[in-house]
Amino acid sequence: MPAPAGVPATFQPGPTPLPASAVRKAEPLDEDTRGRLLQGAHHDPHAVLGAHRTEDGVLFRALRPYARSVTVTARGLRAELHDEGDGFFAGVLPLVAIPRRYRLLIAYQDAVVDTDDAYRFLPALGELDLHLIGEGRHEELWRALGAHPMTHDGVAGTRFTVWAPDAQGVRVAGDFNYWDGTAHAMRSLGGTGVWELFLPGVGEGALYKFDITRPDGSHTLRADPMARRTEAPPATASIVHASHHAWRDEEWMAGRGRRPVHEAPFSVYEVHLPSWRPGLTYRQLAEQLPAYVKDLGFTHVELMPVAEHPFGGSWGYQVTGFYAPTARLGTPDDFKHLVDALHRAGIGVLMDWVPAHFPRDDWALAEFDGRPLYEHHDPRRAAHPDWGTLEFDYGRPEVRNFLVANAVYWCEEFHIDGLRVDAVASMLYLDYSRGPGEWVPNAYGGRENLDAVAFLQEMNATVYRRCPGVVTVAEESTAWDGVTRATHLVGAGGFGGLGFGLKWNMGWMHDSLEYMVKEPVHRKYHHDRMTFSMVYAYSENYVLPISHDEVVHGKRSLVSKMPGDWWQRRADHRAYLGFMWAHPGKQLLFMGQEFAQGAEWSERHGPDWWLLDPSYAAEADHRGVRDLVRDLNHCYRATPALWERDTSPEGFAWVVGDAADDNVFAFLRFAADGSPLLSVSNFSPVVREGYRLGVPPAPPVWEECVNSDAERYGGSGVGNPGPVKTEAVPWHGRPSSVLLTLPPLATVWLRPTDSPAGV
Repeated sequence: MPAPAGVPATFQPGPTPLPASAVRKAEPLDEDTRGRLLQGAHHDPHAVLGAHRTEDGVLFRALRPYARSVTVTARGLRAELHDEGDGFFAGVLPLVAIPRRYRLLIAYQDAVVDTDDAYRFLPALGELDLHLIGEGRHEELWRALGAHPMTHDGVAGTRFTVWAPDAQGVRVAGDFNYWDGTAHAMRSLGGTGVWELFLPGVGEGALYKFDITRPDGSHTLRADPMARRTEAPPATASIVHASHHAWRDEEWMAGRGRRPVHEAPFSVYEVHLPSWRPGLTYRQLAEQLPAYVKDLGFTHVELMPVAEHPFGGSWGYQVTGFYAPTARLGTPDDFKHLVDALHRAGIGVLMDWVPAHFPRDDWALAEFDGRPLYEHHDPRRAAHPDWGTLEFDYGRPEVRNFLVANAVYWCEEFHIDGLRVDAVASMLYLDYSRGPGEWVPNAYGGRENLDAVAFLQEMNATVYRRCPGVVTVAEESTAWDGVTRATHLVGAGGFGGLGFGLKWNMGWMHDSLEYMVKEPVHRKYHHDRMTFSMVYAYSENYVLPISHDEVVHGKRSLVSKMPGDWWQRRADHRAYLGFMWAHPGKQLLFMGQEFAQGAEWSERHGPDWWLLDPSYAAEADHRGVRDLVRDLNHCYRATPALWERDTSPEGFAWVVGDAADDNVFAFLRFAADGSPLLSVSNFSPVVREGYRLGVPPAPPVWEECVNSDAERYGGSGVGNPGPVKTEAVPWHGRPSSVLLTLPPLATVWLRPTDSPAGV
């Protein structure tokens, strides 16, 4: 057999060999020990292999399948061990003490390997790490578990550690041992369920998995749950990784926590990286995405799940590598390069995080060590009813630790600015998508998943404590009380808040789209769909999302949802975005919707960028919508009234919310210093001349800052081009009013101006 890959095949002859008579045969291993080592079912191989003092000297034993001979070398020592069969080599040398350093010369059929003995090293994992892992409180778990290149006792190699408490034994298999882990059995470290082995000579780039002996004696080959790098799917091996990225975003990191997120401008461009520009790597994306997002004025990007996943059609929502950015687009350092580039362009980076479930792939987390481990032991709590996946056991401290540390990992190691937590509702309720008899009540007879509540509270508290300026966002679709309330504040339901910074407003999204899809003549019967959100607008800190979920699987793209001909659809699209950007809450828009893509999104080809090609006849129509989005963002960021009091009732006031017959909505937004912005939406195709709206007596003069019907956006050009004077005409319960022309199917923003008002 040739030498294993990645290990030097040259060596120095060394001193004169000891005569064979000086190397005594060792006491034979008992059959049970021998069998357990060969079967990978021994919990402490270091007690048998390596060097050990005996009454007669020092016993050396190695397990090297396929080797023809094994020779021990040290300073002044060279001795060939006796072949005990089945790959075992042993001998007792007449030594007083174990050599401080010794090596093994392993002769194969056509090569000789010169290596340190993996079984001469003490554990490379500290007692404090083990204590914290046992308690489920290791907030930097990725530094303790997984594969870590390091120098241990003066020798370069890799420390492998894995949590597998139900395993009879664990071995490391990889390209460095031809995927045969027989020679590399790991040791169990106390009662923590952690297995460890330092392998000298194995370094960055090595492929590996864990060969786990299940309780029933069968074997399973598993990817490392803590792998920081993986092969590109469909390959599934883990890769030994060490980061070499030098961050250059110090200015961004120092300033991101200066203003609370809910009191800051926050408009988000949602991106599916593999399909934004199909075929681009992380580094190529870094050359294009930051510039594009900055030009459009978005404050943040939100990346659909980046963690490794086997099936591209899941869009990343079925994760197998929770600690590894997907290798489809490059290495972990390549992904850091992209985040760095976005930060240096002044753009925050959110990422979708999926702690609600994981897939059943037999090389990943499912029954990892032969029994339910990461998933709940009760099938009624383990099987996710909607996606054919498994739910995490949030009540198990080590599993909770795996997830909490994972949230911290992305924020600290990759400088992620926010985590949008997917499918929170499915975590919170024991009866989520389950019928009678398919779920088990909690200890108090309720439907709340108390373990999941505790996990989310711990995750949020830990992230906010460790990572200043980071925001967590809940995709939570029910009326759970206190999603964005502090964890120590108990609500009416008896629970402390979940501790999120923001929550997706799914109610606003469904209601407003239900209104917009109606023909204008019917909208008056659904007027309350656009006003109801203000009834609960301050119950949580909200994000208004038009996400990927709303433009796939037959739901049509945003512009295609709108009624009427092409002009009316684009007009409605623009008016809706203007209404959305002015409404209390933060904004999120999925890629392609910023230029009114007509087709549904598909991960296979991404946005239809050809619509913006100047040679395309309708290019101006799509460019006009994108120009509006740019202007909305820039005006939004420059107008504190639109974001400074997003979570305060004092920041909003209806002017007219009951003009159902007119399809008109008008409201005021106020900054902390009281400066206002007036937003008026006319969702009818009729121009409304001389439309009077009540406003505060100050300011005396207003001017349009955004008009979605402007000709440059593809509109009809109706509006209020000059200064608009406040008149002392009481209206809508206010002492003053303005007289406006409302364009058809349009939203108009007006703000105070110092320009003199014309008559």
